[in-house]
Parts: sequence; structure tokens; C-alpha cells
Amino acid sequence: MPVNREPATAISISGLGHQFNGQQVLNDIELRIPAGTTLALLGPSGCGKSTLLKLLAGLLQPSQGEIHFGARLMAGGRTCVPPEQRDIGMVFQDYALWPHMSVAQNVDFPLHMRGVGQAERRIRVKAALARVGLSDFAGRKPSELSGGQQQRVALARAIVAEPRVLLFDEPLSNLDRDLRESLCRDMAQLLGQLGTTAVYVTHDRAEAHLLARHIAFMSQGHIVDLTTV
Repeated sequence: MPVNREPATAISISGLGHQFNGQQVLNDIELRIPAGTTLALLGPSGCGKSTLLKLLAGLLQPSQGEIHFGARLMAGGRTCVPPEQRDIGMVFQDYALWPHMSVAQNVDFPLHMRGVGQAERRIRVKAALARVGLSDFAGRKPSELSGGQQQRVALARAIVAEPRVLLFDEPLSNLDRDLRESLCRDMAQLLGQLGTTAVYVTHDRAEAHLLARHIAFMSQGHIVDLTTV
């Protein structure tokens, strides 16, 4: 009897739609994302890719359709699981670091919120900072870091709790081209090592092809093409 070696589906989206101020901004989105892979949502500004990411994060509730993480319904009908209960890590375009906290404290924050013990938190923060090449910056404040370093802190904070899903909202768009390319390569390597399911929003085709196994091309609230690279 043949063995089914297809990876499990980490995220499934069916019939998903969203309206904003009476305008349909997402239309009938259908996606299946295999566990341990990265999907890039690629398209111009205003195509709906960031809205879709916010729906996955639980920051918005869909007008139609359903979102499942594995077998668990995250959104659909009267159900909308809040972000803190979705086991996600998120990296934002503007870093979203706490300016009054040190690098280590920023990375520690999601573990503290989950009630992880202090000794375990120290170990995991140290490991996360080592993964992004910032072991020597633990005591600094975000204002003492470059843009690229701040984005690495945001990445360490997203991975430190080992979430089941990582979400990226154009995290490199504020960086200059050379730094963006360098950090993109580092992120691709890190995602490969982690084996975490990830969804990455970008308008940069080169970023999408470097980071993602699957690319969904979006236009005017629709997925117009889905490719595997």
C-alpha cells in the first residue's frame, strides 16, 4: 500500500472575503499552505495582501469564509480566535519595538506574556538573539541600533516562542536595497532551519522568489495566480 508523504496542511483558507466601509477588499480567497513551508503574498499596494495577513493574525474578522490552522477553526461564522490564542509570531514593517526596553527585554516579552519561567526565558532569548546574529546587543536599546539590526530584533522576538505560524508584513521595505538583499538571504536561511510555516507579504518579486516555496499573486482582492518555485 503506498505511503502518503504529502505534508500536512498548516493553514487552510476557504471562501474568504472581507469588506471595509462597504467596499469588498478581498474576494473568495482559497489557499492551502503545507506545514513547514513559506507562502509569499505578492502584489502591488492596495491589492489586499496586508488585509489577508491581518485576517490570519486575528487583527480583523472576515466578512465571509473560514480560516483553519490545522484542524482548528480560527475565523468563520461567529468564531474569531484572538491573536494571542493563535500561536503566531509577527514581524511588522515598522519593527514595533518597545523603545524603553532593551533588546533582550523586547525579545523576552512574548515569553513573559505566555508565563514562561525566568530561567527558561533567559535561555530562549539568548538562543533567539544568536540565531539573528545579535548576541552582543542584548543590553542595548532599539534607538542605539541600525534599521537592519532593529528588524533582526523584531525577527528574534517573533521566533523566540517557537510559534506554529510566522507572519511577515513587508518587513524589509524600509531598508535600503543592499541591506534588504542581505537580510532577505539571512531570513530565507533562518526559515529553512526553523521549518516553521510562514506567510510573507511583499511587493518585491525577488524577495518572494528567494524566501518562499509558494507564491500567491494578488490583484484587486483576488488571488490571480498561485505558483510553486
